[in-house]
Amino acid sequence: MADKRDYYEVLGVAKGASEDEIKKAYRQLAKKYHPDLNPGDKTAEEKFKEVNEAYEVLSDPDKKSRYDQFGHAGVDPSYGGGGFGGGFSGGFGDFGDINDIFSSFFGGFGGGTSTRSANPNAPRRGQDINVEATITFEQACKGAKIDVPINRMEKCTECGGTGAAAGSSADTCPDCHGSGAVKVTQRTAFGMISSQKVCPKCGGKGKVITNPCPKCHGQGRTTVSKTISVNVIPGIADGQTMNVRGQGHHGLNGGPAGDLRVAITVKPDPVFEREGFDIHIEIPVSFTQAALGDEIIVPCIDGKVKYPIPEGTQPGTIFKLKGKGVQKLNRPDRGDQYVHLTIEVPKNLNKKQKELLKEFEASTGEENYKKRKTFWEKLKDIGETDFKDWKNKFGK
Repeated sequence: MADKRDYYEVLGVAKGASEDEIKKAYRQLAKKYHPDLNPGDKTAEEKFKEVNEAYEVLSDPDKKSRYDQFGHAGVDPSYGGGGFGGGFSGGFGDFGDINDIFSSFFGGFGGGTSTRSANPNAPRRGQDINVEATITFEQACKGAKIDVPINRMEKCTECGGTGAAAGSSADTCPDCHGSGAVKVTQRTAFGMISSQKVCPKCGGKGKVITNPCPKCHGQGRTTVSKTISVNVIPGIADGQTMNVRGQGHHGLNGGPAGDLRVAITVKPDPVFEREGFDIHIEIPVSFTQAALGDEIIVPCIDGKVKYPIPEGTQPGTIFKLKGKGVQKLNRPDRGDQYVHLTIEVPKNLNKKQKELLKEFEASTGEENYKKRKTFWEKLKDIGETDFKDWKNKFGK
């Protein structure tokens, strides 16, 4: 038989290529050489067959494993072209088990075990459960107790987790006699080789259930709807995940339960904004309040506080309320709250209001406007003539 091309070479991928890379390469080549797109082209037809053959092996984890170890001889019983020096032309019987045969052979001529899997009777931890929960801004800042509905696998209450119907129990497996493994002897080019495999009848457990529990159908677990009470940690942020130990799926064979993982989404607040453990809030005040000073009410997550703003408060002024922010995770202290003041200019003034404002404006001078005065002093540097023009056009 003529030597075949390396399957990785056929698909144009590296030996360590991922499943997605192999699939992508196959799709591109299969489309390129498809007979419908290349009518009457024998070369394309052969390429198409070669690509399909390569993909059939490399897309199957078991076949791919054998191919990686033994080349074409590991997946094609009729191939005797030198993978092992041409010494296999005499036949192997069930060539699909060549991987098991060589594992046993090199493990000590029949003394090894070809399939080394975990003990199916050993305690196994249950899987984690992942859910999402939406909480308010205040709950995130101060902590809260919330109810989270879940569906989880629990030990069957009907059979107590044995999987056998009430009044019965699992029987010793007739194929492996309770050992969980069966002995297989095969003829190879090296002679008769014995190996042990996981018993296919009981899956290595050594016992079989002939009378399964009607509630769990022999699985030992059933799906149960639960509502779990979860304590939200004060200071948790949007996108963080809380881990609740032991509230996941129940384990097998007496193993521990998995965990419940709650991904937190925090609803935006109409007033507050959070930055780390600090809180920001914007409060509008009137021109009169800013000019004359006033005592304003500031909302906080703990309630309201009074804060005196000084006379002549300017737009964009920020003041800090220390310790009024978010509770820090696993710490006794809190962040701060920053209050951003904006001065709202009145609209829709009536005639009298406009006249009063003009009268007020006429009564003030540059000494009342520190920033404006400084601005014009800076403009003097552009030259006296230009400054007068600016002053006349834009100044008071």
